[in-house]
Amino acid sequence: MTVSGHLGVDGIGTEVSTLGNGVRVVSYRMPHVETVSLGVWVNVGARHESKSENGISHFLEHMAFKGTEQRTARDIAEEIEQVGGELNAATSLETTAYYARVLKADVGLALELIADILQNPRYSRDDLEREREVILQEIASTRDSPEEIAYDLMNEIAYPEQPLGRPILGTQATVKKFSTEDIRGFLRRHYTANRIVVAAAGKVDHDALVRLAEKLFGQVARSTEVVPDIVTAAYRGGARASDKAFEQSHLLLGFEGPHYRDPTFYTAQVFSGLFGGGMSSRLFQEVRERRGLCYSIYSGAWGLADTGMFSIYSATGPEMMPELIGVVRGEFERAATTVPEAREVERSKAQLKAGLMMSFESSGARVEQIARQVLVHNRIFAANELIERVEAVTPQNIRDFAQGLLERRPASAVVVGAGKKSGALATSASLSFRQTEHA
Repeated sequence: MTVSGHLGVDGIGTEVSTLGNGVRVVSYRMPHVETVSLGVWVNVGARHESKSENGISHFLEHMAFKGTEQRTARDIAEEIEQVGGELNAATSLETTAYYARVLKADVGLALELIADILQNPRYSRDDLEREREVILQEIASTRDSPEEIAYDLMNEIAYPEQPLGRPILGTQATVKKFSTEDIRGFLRRHYTANRIVVAAAGKVDHDALVRLAEKLFGQVARSTEVVPDIVTAAYRGGARASDKAFEQSHLLLGFEGPHYRDPTFYTAQVFSGLFGGGMSSRLFQEVRERRGLCYSIYSGAWGLADTGMFSIYSATGPEMMPELIGVVRGEFERAATTVPEAREVERSKAQLKAGLMMSFESSGARVEQIARQVLVHNRIFAANELIERVEAVTPQNIRDFAQGLLERRPASAVVVGAGKKSGALATSASLSFRQTEHA
């Protein structure tokens, strides 16, 4: 039995149904394409793990592709590629996704493969040991990326002793300890019907998708165990550094931002575009074009269920890092004390709106949007509703938001690759923004 709602987003046809066991099915019909992007999104990620489980969501995602009771890992790869399709997965802080892209005639095959790897995994000990080594190599590879080092350190100081502050991949110590029983237990506790969304975008028929989902996921059990709520985020801030040698020094600054249900979430997006979102942004123009202090500099804003972060990233020579920090601080002070010109705000809005509309033309981007919206908000946002939220942001909102960032919490600062100077530079950056807070 299903309960269906026809939402009619943008006149094209987005529909949501709920199976009897609680699995939600959402589709977005794109009649002008011949392919379908589809998958299963699960409301579980790295922040649902205990300390000893750090990395298990990602490990489980890897193991899903190692074989089922009826298919080997090679069988899975050959079946999807036999029809020219693609099959992949991704783990984030709050969700795990298993997704595919196929021709419209092969939707059944793709979804059946995903259902099989999630409901009938083999998890053999030999496969576990091989994949353990793969993940350990993946963790090692992040140590060769200064950007990944910086973001891991940022999360650690922003959310210390919390799941949000731990790496999604886990650590070598935790990954080395996981057993097949650990992974099966995590799957049983978290991959329950009420946490699952089946989503598709492209040349898809919703009623047929619901029937297929009922057949493949209609027997998934509801939660039978009490799963602890996520640990409420508590942003701290501070300074952290890595003196590992790289050609450049890398600076990452962070401030607590709004969560995705916060009314100022869209203000954060507009401010990010204005401040460091493109070649016309303030940071790019001042730091790169006017002063030549770096090759690239950018800002970003992301939100989770109860917290978010606004960040600025750049890389330059160690000897120029103090000046770079000073210029960024100066630009922040200007943003927090001066209302921006309307044309500057409109330019950032135009970038956001264009990116939104372009995403509606991509089945891959669109299926991820609708799946996450159903998981987070239990409904789909129409394009015009999202655009209205962007349009509602005013220049005064931008100034107030920038001021709020500096007043709300101490800044987090990470410097990677400046040798013995790394720690002093990170501390200097963090303290300089705390001084701005009280200016």
